[in-house]
Amino acid sequence: MLRKLGKFALIGIGVLVLSCGALVLFALWYEGNAEPEYVNEDVEFEHALKIPPLLDFTEEDGKKVFHLTLQEGDTEFFEGVQTETMGANGSYLMPTIRATKGDDVEIRVTSELNERTTIHWHGMHLPAAMDGVHQIIEPDETWTPYWEIRQQAATLWYHPHLMGKTGPHVYEGLAGLFILDDENSASLNLPDEYGVDDIPLIIQDREFDDDGQFVYDANQTDFYGHTGMLGDTILVNGTYAPYVEVPGKMIRLRIVNGSNARRYNFGFSDGREFYQIASDGGFLERPLSRTRMMLAVGERAEILVDMSDLETVTLMSYAIPTDKDRITRFFERVTGTQRDEEEIYKILELRPQPTIDSNFVMPERLNTIERWDENEAVQTRTFRLGPNTINGKKMALDRIDEVALVGTKEIWEITNRMPFHHPFHVHDVQFLVLERNGEPPPAYEQGWKDTVIVNSDETVRIMIEFKDYANPHVAYMFHCHILEHEDHGMMGQFVVVEDLSVEPEIQTEALDKRVGHNH
Repeated sequence: MLRKLGKFALIGIGVLVLSCGALVLFALWYEGNAEPEYVNEDVEFEHALKIPPLLDFTEEDGKKVFHLTLQEGDTEFFEGVQTETMGANGSYLMPTIRATKGDDVEIRVTSELNERTTIHWHGMHLPAAMDGVHQIIEPDETWTPYWEIRQQAATLWYHPHLMGKTGPHVYEGLAGLFILDDENSASLNLPDEYGVDDIPLIIQDREFDDDGQFVYDANQTDFYGHTGMLGDTILVNGTYAPYVEVPGKMIRLRIVNGSNARRYNFGFSDGREFYQIASDGGFLERPLSRTRMMLAVGERAEILVDMSDLETVTLMSYAIPTDKDRITRFFERVTGTQRDEEEIYKILELRPQPTIDSNFVMPERLNTIERWDENEAVQTRTFRLGPNTINGKKMALDRIDEVALVGTKEIWEITNRMPFHHPFHVHDVQFLVLERNGEPPPAYEQGWKDTVIVNSDETVRIMIEFKDYANPHVAYMFHCHILEHEDHGMMGQFVVVEDLSVEPEIQTEALDKRVGHNH
């Protein structure tokens, strides 16, 4: 009897092993033949693209003074449906601020929100007290930062940066462009008519419930861990299913990845060539011919695309291959937990119109970038990216993690051993990418950057110069720019000092008295 039971047990084990083996083989076959999901293939482009308005300014005591009012409101993304949102000087998103190198700017930010927030000037070189991290704006109060524009022409952006609330505040609409000009940009004869042939694109993914309200999950995960918030609906400048009429000539697109977590792999539906002319912090040295361009959260790029053929074309985001193995992906599909970027999206339809102004000569050179010698670096710092940690630590607002000496250059080595990418952002500076896993960066990463993708099992080396703005008591930040990762503590702080022998210490009273709660 026992022998018979033993035989049945062996048979059962054998059947189980064969069944598991068959399931694994099926999973491998299925995922090997599965096509990326085309999420919004059926979308019809029915809404004219909204262009964020340029914010007017007044001249006061030699300064350009801008006024922002943060507010809650309702926005119609879908016909007849009102979605609760946030914005500045409007119900969703914030207006475009524009200034020129050498300008003194002052921005009066008044909050009519029902909760506290901050506003950070992403990519801007400015004093730490004006950076918008420690400078909390309470309801019914005004924060007034001011600084001199000391950097070259670039497409920057601005958004909240309140610890634990950055993700939901950006998701609900608090994001805007900050465009800088200089003598070089004016001399290049590039398309520059804002909203006509020089078009800003803030690209975001959102999820909506059946009532048309935002669905936000700060703890969204997949089998590998915390993904950050990935939505399934694309908005461009707060417009759903957008089209834009453009002159039938070379046009310029300023693209900002304003999402919370998603990367985009941009290209055009007909495979046409375009030219990348700028990265985060300014122009590349020369126009770079491309057919695909990936941007992580917080990254920006400017491109030129020739529309003189008068053919309607769609800006797309193509699938980004996942690092997950086929078996993991199969079980994610089966269990409904798939959260990744191996998806295809329509972004924006471009509809060219006949124009007589079609003569354009591509500049051979756009910029001169000083290539630093690594021997100029006074030290090398290492950063290990972990599960919502950097160097094994979560963010503490009263802790200084790194101290840099003003007037020096450093090399930072950022290593990621996690199974997914992290976009690494450094406040105050524009840096140069030196290497990826020991290899020179591709040409499109050889311009000025403030945010860089660090892929799984990769070490990225960057070089930074700390030019000025020393303050031992007010810190800048470095962090992962997946907003939910930073909200969960994947950040650190550094100060720039004039004397390394003086112990730095965070002091809120060190903030400029004009900065903070004036009214």
